[in-house]
Amino acid sequence: MKKNMSFLVAAFMAVLLVGCSNEEEAAVTDSKAEAEVVTPVEKEEKAEPVKEEKEEPVVEKKEPVEEKKEEKPKPKPKPKKDQFAGYTLIVVDGGDLSGTRQSKVVVDIGFGDRKYWAFTNEHGQLVRVIADRITVQDDATEPVKSTGRYYSDEAKVPGVERSDLDEGHIIADSLGGVSNAYNITPQDSTLNRHGDQAYMERVMRDAGGATNFEAIITYPNTTTQIPSRYKYTYTLRGEKIVDEFDNKNPDQENAKQGLTTQKPAASKPTAPKQNAPAASGNLASVDTNGNGEVTIAEAKAAGYKMPITRDHWLYQYMRDNDNDGMVGE
Repeated sequence: MKKNMSFLVAAFMAVLLVGCSNEEEAAVTDSKAEAEVVTPVEKEEKAEPVKEEKEEPVVEKKEPVEEKKEEKPKPKPKPKKDQFAGYTLIVVDGGDLSGTRQSKVVVDIGFGDRKYWAFTNEHGQLVRVIADRITVQDDATEPVKSTGRYYSDEAKVPGVERSDLDEGHIIADSLGGVSNAYNITPQDSTLNRHGDQAYMERVMRDAGGATNFEAIITYPNTTTQIPSRYKYTYTLRGEKIVDEFDNKNPDQENAKQGLTTQKPAASKPTAPKQNAPAASGNLASVDTNGNGEVTIAEAKAAGYKMPITRDHWLYQYMRDNDNDGMVGE
């Protein structure tokens, strides 16, 4: 019995040992199998080489730079000292009646505070007059005579003794000019009273003055004091004006050129006459001093009633200071 039991125990132990051995082998086999399993590695695709694009060099376009032209500075007006270079500045009374002039001198011929400069050449001829501003006469504040003048007479420059020549002002009394020899030239009477000279003076008066005034006086020779031609340049209301004319009777010159021939005008009804002993249109019978201008006193003395209106023939020879179309109102 004991032998049988021992045999059974031995058999049982053998079976147990074999079972354990098989499990260990199986475990080892499984672990080897796991170790031998190789995960297939995917082949890396070779990346194609990237072609590097060559960048073209950027060329900056330089725009042409405009060269700035240097503006030439405007010529500055010459100072008085430069304008007087070569001339001697002298002082002459505005009412000096002497007809003699010194050579190469400059004289102020403006009445009061006005600055009008007159120049003579080496022969004592008056050749140039300049003024920055022409200031109209003011009879309300200045010592103006009833004749409309500052002085009772004008300088006796050689030549004014002729009956056809006036003591002509380069700058008129009504524009602030004096009466000495440095502002007076022998001028044709008709030109001075009714021609271009008179017209120019009236235009300046009506405009209240002028600026940048210059008069150039020329002569036929170096011995006479009677000019042959005048040239006036001045600025009026911003516009540059140039007036040139010969020292001749404009009526005679126009007649020579056939400019005065007119067709007879149709007859018009005659306007009623004013109480005036002087014949209509006869200036000499009213202008007693023969200066080409009629004062209120002269008109009254001739028998004309005031006021003289713009449509009256005398109006053109009188001074309408307020430009209202009436004189002596």
